[in-house]
Amino acid sequence: MSPTALSLFLSSLGLGTMITFSSSHWILAWMGLEINTMAIIPLLSLRHHPRAIEATTKYFLIQAAAAALILFSSILNAWTSGEWAITNLTNPSASMLLSIALAIKLGLAPFHFWLPEVLQGVTLITGLILSTWQKLAPLSLIYLMAPNINLSLLLLLGIISTLVGGWGALNQTHIRKIMAYSSIAHLGWMISILVVLPKLTILNMLLYIILTSSMFLTFKLLNSTKISTLATSWSKTPTIVILSSLTLLSLGGLPPLSGFFPKWLILQELVKQESTLYATILALSALLSLFFYLRLLYTSSLTVFPQSSPALITWRTKSNQSTFLLSLVLIISICSLPILPSIINLFELSL
Repeated sequence: MSPTALSLFLSSLGLGTMITFSSSHWILAWMGLEINTMAIIPLLSLRHHPRAIEATTKYFLIQAAAAALILFSSILNAWTSGEWAITNLTNPSASMLLSIALAIKLGLAPFHFWLPEVLQGVTLITGLILSTWQKLAPLSLIYLMAPNINLSLLLLLGIISTLVGGWGALNQTHIRKIMAYSSIAHLGWMISILVVLPKLTILNMLLYIILTSSMFLTFKLLNSTKISTLATSWSKTPTIVILSSLTLLSLGGLPPLSGFFPKWLILQELVKQESTLYATILALSALLSLFFYLRLLYTSSLTVFPQSSPALITWRTKSNQSTFLLSLVLIISICSLPILPSIINLFELSL
C-alpha cells in the first residue's frame, strides 16, 4: 500500500473515532462509527490472502449489522422521546438494543465469535488497531449511556465475557487468538464496573491499551504468530523477553505489577456495592487468564538450552524494525504502578 493511501485510511480512522467522541447526537455518532469501520476495511485486507479476505468479510458483515441495529434503536428512541441526544434514553427497548449493538461492536460475549476469527486473519499491527483503537468509540458511547443502561444486562455481559475470555484461550496455540480472548476478558472487567464507577473503566482501558500495545509490538519484533515460534526468542532478544514476560504477568493481574491495581480497585468497589459473589467470580476468572499468559511466558523464556525446544531454529537475521515505540510502551507498562495513585487522584476516584 502506498504511503498516501495508508495515511488517508489512518486519518479517516482517527476522524471517525473523534467524531464519535465529540458527538451528542445519535446520527453523528453513527456516522463516526461508519467512517471508522470503512477506514479499517482496506487495512484488514492488506494481505492479499484468502484468510485476510475472509476476516475482512466477517468484520464488515458483523459491523454493518451492529450499525443497522444502532440506527434502528436510536430512531425508536427518538420516535418515543422526540430527542436524538445520546444521554436521553427513555425507551427501555431502545436502551437494551443499543447496549447489545455496542456489545457486538466491542466483541463482548456472547457476541464475541467474530473477534478471534478476524484477528487470526490479519497482521499483528492491524490486530493491535482492532484490539485497542477500535474499542474506543463504542466504549465511549456506552460510557455516555451508562446512567440509562440496565445494570443487570451489563453485569451479565461482563461476567460472561470474563469467563469466556479465560476459558476460550486455554486450548489456543495462535497468539492472535489468545490476544483476542484476552481482549474479551479485559472488556468484561471494564463493563462490570461501568455503571458503578465509570472513571475506573477509563483507567482500566488506558492500562489495557498500554499493556496490549507492548505485547503486540513485541510479537511483531519477534515475528511470532504461534506459541511454538516463541521458543527461540530468549536466545535472540533476552532483554525484550524479560520485559515482555513482566508485561504478560501484568496483563494477568499478578501483584505487585501494574495490571493488578485496576483489578483490585474493581473488586473492592464491587464488594462495597454488596456484590461479593460477582466479585468472587471475576477473581476466579482472572486465574484462567493468568494460566494462558503463563503458557506464553513459559514458552518464550523457560524453553531454552539445554532443554529441548519444540520449534525449529530460525535464522538470526538482524531486524530493521524501529524499537523506540516498543521500548517506550514496555517501560510505561512495567513502571506505571508507582504513578497510578496520582492518576487516580487525577480522575478523582472515590475509594
